[in-house]
Amino acid sequence: MAQAADATRTVILTVDDDPGVSRAVARDLRRRYGESYRIVRAESGESALEALRELKLRGDLVAVILADYRMPQMNGIEFLEQALDVYPGARRVLLTAYADTNAAIDAINVVDLDHYLLKPWDPPEEKLYPVLDDLLEAWRSSDYRPVPATKVVGHRWSARSSDVREFLARNQVPYRWYSADEPEGQRLLAAAGQDAQRLPLVITPDGTPLVEPEAPELAAHVGLATTPAADFYDLVVIGGGPAGLGSAVYGASEGLRTVLVERSATGGQAGQSSRIENYLGFPDGVSGAQLTDRARRQATKFGAEILTAREVSGLEINGAARVVRFSDGSAIAAHSVILATGVSYRQLQAPGTTDLTGCGVFYGSALTEAASCQGHDVYIVGGANSAGQAAMHLAKGAKSVTLLVRGASLSASMSHYLIQQIEESSNISVRCGTVVEAAHGSEHLEQLTLRDVGTGATELVDAQWLFVFIGAAPLTDWLDGTVLRDKNGFILAGPDLTPDGRPPADWELDRPPYHLETSIPGVFVAGDARAESAKRVASAVGEGAMAVMLVHRYLEQS
Repeated sequence: MAQAADATRTVILTVDDDPGVSRAVARDLRRRYGESYRIVRAESGESALEALRELKLRGDLVAVILADYRMPQMNGIEFLEQALDVYPGARRVLLTAYADTNAAIDAINVVDLDHYLLKPWDPPEEKLYPVLDDLLEAWRSSDYRPVPATKVVGHRWSARSSDVREFLARNQVPYRWYSADEPEGQRLLAAAGQDAQRLPLVITPDGTPLVEPEAPELAAHVGLATTPAADFYDLVVIGGGPAGLGSAVYGASEGLRTVLVERSATGGQAGQSSRIENYLGFPDGVSGAQLTDRARRQATKFGAEILTAREVSGLEINGAARVVRFSDGSAIAAHSVILATGVSYRQLQAPGTTDLTGCGVFYGSALTEAASCQGHDVYIVGGANSAGQAAMHLAKGAKSVTLLVRGASLSASMSHYLIQQIEESSNISVRCGTVVEAAHGSEHLEQLTLRDVGTGATELVDAQWLFVFIGAAPLTDWLDGTVLRDKNGFILAGPDLTPDGRPPADWELDRPPYHLETSIPGVFVAGDARAESAKRVASAVGEGAMAVMLVHRYLEQS
């Protein structure tokens, strides 16, 4: 009996223009191999090539291709030559009449033919199956391993390609990256009928090609929830960082109908951290991705909905309901809202950095790029924990890592344990009082101009990689005119709403605002977006849990 293939969708393809012969070949193949392989038949070279391209887009494996030599429009050799471009690893068999034996022998050199079979092949137990058994065994022993269901084809130095890879990675979507310059990338482009001018190309698990997809379209096609299941909830959490995930876990676990809305990927800045070593309960440290994945699974286990790639554009008060509006015009409503929008890294203002963002200049860890930094010189801008964690992670493979710090030392903003680790690392250097004056490069980053803030002296250095961790800008512009914020955009809450700690003048309830309650009753804030917050993962999670406790108080009194 045939051995089972390693992948359940592995295909044996047969093509013959004679319907009777085609059915006979498929019948004999199914009788022997049907339990272990999927038998696909076609009646022309063109239709067979179309079938191969569809299989390629879906990520199916093709083990053996059998083609009749004498077919109109495209003979078997011409077909196998083109099939070689789509599935170079598939074993190729030519079905020939005795008179065409010389053509079959010549084809061994033309299309690297593995075998030819004379028609008729009866009995198949003697003339067909032994040959196929050997070819399938050879195929199984070769490097035929399946690739993850989602495939991305793009250019190495492309900001959009980098964005797509980062989006998939941070949302825990398995994918395989192919450069458009590599043979397999070119095969996928050809199978999708695309050229290298419009990239990235994302091929979804069902074989759908997406050209230059935006995040909502990409999310919807790779299995991420983007549409709410209901119109009204007890609690809407806006933002999927540690504070938002903490709110979702505690809200759902305590029986509140909870939905979390995230514009990009859960985890926030913490989710991009290569290693968090000062979080309670993880003495050996934990990566931001691991912590995020556990929290997300925990929230969904308790029944929280998580919507990804949904941009919130407004918050409205409609009686007792708090209405959250999305950028596409749709909306959901709830009894209460927790704002956990977090912060984003500030942008470098140095000339050249904007044009090279995603092409050597990255904001945050951009962990998908870490492997490409092997053996290279890497520069990091920033002096807080996130910069230090990235430096330690990148130093494992980089030739050198240089931290560029505007201040006089790291001690003002970085945890002591990280400073010690950096000092003990032989390939990490720290340049205090240094800023990036300019970035240079055509298609990607090639050089940096560094400036000493004390003397004003500049230096030109070669650089392909620059990771930026400077400051924290709250993601609250969409709340302008809705809730009270400080001059930097951070959300005011509780006693911080007014200088004297009293409720705002337009506060409509008899009680004062709860500790994390904003200037709108029933709307709370947690995590880094709150004014005077601690900007630590543990405190953000704690505030998310505390906000849910205050939501319960609010709902009980409403």
